[in-house]
Amino acid sequence: MLGYGLNLCYALLLVILSPYFLYVSIRKKKYRRGWGEKFLGRCPIRSGTNPCIWFHAVSVGEVQLLAPLLQRLAREQPQITCVISTTTQTGRALAEKNHPEYLVFYCPFDFTWAVRQTLQRIRPNVLVLSELELWPNLILSANQRGVATAVINGRLSQKSFRGYRWLRPLVQHMLRSLRLIAVQSEEYAERFCALGAPKEKVRVTGSIKFDGAQTDRNNPKSAALTALAGIREEETVFLAGSTQHPEEVLAVEAFLKLQDEYPALRLILVPRHPERFNEVASLLSSKGVAWQRRSELDRRGPAAESPILLVDTVGELGHWWGRANIGFVGGSLTSRGGQNMIEPAAYGVAICFGPHTENFRDTVNALRARDAAQVVESGKQLTTFIRHCLADPDYRESLGNRAAALVACSRGATEQTVDYLLESLHHPAGESSKSVAA
Repeated sequence: MLGYGLNLCYALLLVILSPYFLYVSIRKKKYRRGWGEKFLGRCPIRSGTNPCIWFHAVSVGEVQLLAPLLQRLAREQPQITCVISTTTQTGRALAEKNHPEYLVFYCPFDFTWAVRQTLQRIRPNVLVLSELELWPNLILSANQRGVATAVINGRLSQKSFRGYRWLRPLVQHMLRSLRLIAVQSEEYAERFCALGAPKEKVRVTGSIKFDGAQTDRNNPKSAALTALAGIREEETVFLAGSTQHPEEVLAVEAFLKLQDEYPALRLILVPRHPERFNEVASLLSSKGVAWQRRSELDRRGPAAESPILLVDTVGELGHWWGRANIGFVGGSLTSRGGQNMIEPAAYGVAICFGPHTENFRDTVNALRARDAAQVVESGKQLTTFIRHCLADPDYRESLGNRAAALVACSRGATEQTVDYLLESLHHPAGESSKSVAA
């Protein structure tokens, strides 16, 4: 009965939100693909009879998170078949680009018929949900089929925790159906347990993002992008990554205030959402400053008079961080809750971010405890931070070195997570778990 009740709720919600989806589909060209997979579960049929692990990654960030896990599994357990589902179009495109050897499809909406059809076509032994993707019908349907379901790299912010408490009976029902809840910190572990997760199923592994972070600034992809953009060795690059409105405005204004004083300064802007690329392009044009799109570099090459680069492509931010000297991590001067600051930290970039970093609280606390990052609360403070880094290269280098050292000593989550997943593969959901979902 629970599944049918949820189906009704989802259907009503879709009816209410349909004008919004129609508007976004027309204006921003989103939500146009994969309806058969999403609504009906008509994903490709997996061939073969090998053991299978289904990894679900919502969007770009979660797809990138999977890389070290998939590499380790391919190296140590090549007989296991891995498949990847995503929710967003950009996530799917990146998964197909980075992992062409794997079957990639859209995750079904949480209707009982869609998730059951997908489970029947994929036939997974283990279902892996990245960070926090708790969909009742998917989890309970998997459990009923004897599929061991795991949450990996789990995190549960205070805001999400408060929201889930209103649905505690349903959330507890789901959490008890899970085989494994691998979380990033003790704080997150306590919150999951407070929502009803059995303590014996919760494991603290740390963040996989530390393992997946590149540390070599001379890696081929960063070097190729540097050459493509025509960035010279003597130039200092300030990169504002994963930005939201109005963070691009503040980054551009800071750059313009410092450009005359430091003519070797370059600015790279990487907005968080692709649908905002044109909006940021309009902002740059309105400022009357020379700038260039990343998408034009392959065709036209770098323009010598353009000190600002707008990265209007998906999945490259991690490689651009490899050339940055000074960085601002976006989503932190807004209510977003911050974005991944581990990537620039691993490269030794002198990083700053705003005060709203609830989604990465543990990482932020660790960085600040080591004096390895700076918090800025306004455009003025952002400008001051950049000027300090430019005027005092020793300060900039020491800040980045401390950040890189933190990342180096925080690795190891991938190994633990893979071990737990293999244990789940060999010990699928048992009768006790099935009774919970019944």
